[in-house]
Amino acid sequence: MTPTRPSPSEIDAFQRDGFLAPVDALTQAEARGLRDQLEAFERTLPPGPVAARDRRKLHVRLPWARALVEDPRILDIMTSLLGPDILVFTSTFFIKEAQTDAITAWHQDATFFGLAPYEHVTAWVALSEASIEAGCMEFILGSHRWGQLRHGPDVVPGAINAGAQSIGESIDTRRTAFAPLQAGQLSLHHTLVVHDSAPNRSADRRIGLGISYIPTRVRHTGSRRMSATLVRGVDRYGHFDLEADPRNLTPAERVEAHHRAYATYDSLYQEQMERHHRAVA
Repeated sequence: MTPTRPSPSEIDAFQRDGFLAPVDALTQAEARGLRDQLEAFERTLPPGPVAARDRRKLHVRLPWARALVEDPRILDIMTSLLGPDILVFTSTFFIKEAQTDAITAWHQDATFFGLAPYEHVTAWVALSEASIEAGCMEFILGSHRWGQLRHGPDVVPGAINAGAQSIGESIDTRRTAFAPLQAGQLSLHHTLVVHDSAPNRSADRRIGLGISYIPTRVRHTGSRRMSATLVRGVDRYGHFDLEADPRNLTPAERVEAHHRAYATYDSLYQEQMERHHRAVA
């Protein structure tokens, strides 16, 4: 499969609605192969609930995940929206097990990322079918034009959102659209668009990789430097420490690099949470 870049009308739709879906990217066979590699990695983890670290920034650790975030078919799409010089700020595997109650509450990605300006776009790559029944994402059309909303300090029961990532004020949910995806397809959404997702009532796991792409001109507003991965073009700004390619590291070095990158990311994410809650208190 060789997807074309978004057409002018599709880019207009993204700018108008704050998201675009579905977008063809990988073949279903490729998605199946990536899922197999993810599940092989999961089998190496300790039994019990998966630690947040083992769902986030794995492109710094796993060679196949690094290859995925810099797949030229995805980057060609992102170039149409962000320009030629692109970083991956983070990536997260969002997994809802079959027949479970996990949800994602209404939220905006921008709230605790600490990125400025708001030019971050997420490519959510489906490694299994993300149907409405399976709990695909739902977007409020045009909500990326509302600005940054207040997110409350309370964790919503059953939510897979990181921390207290749920909107803490009244919002208009009358104009929404679901974004179902077949395995191999992706959706694109703006960092300020409001979205949620329902429980997975299907018979299969709902598996997606959310890849946070930013142009190199974007900076982080935290108290110390963050790392990111350069995946296309040139970094002329130097706002981030550039992460090593795991394909050039030993297995032990990959683990160390990932743990270091995630620890910094998590610490500064917590810092942004505290800043936001103080600002809206």
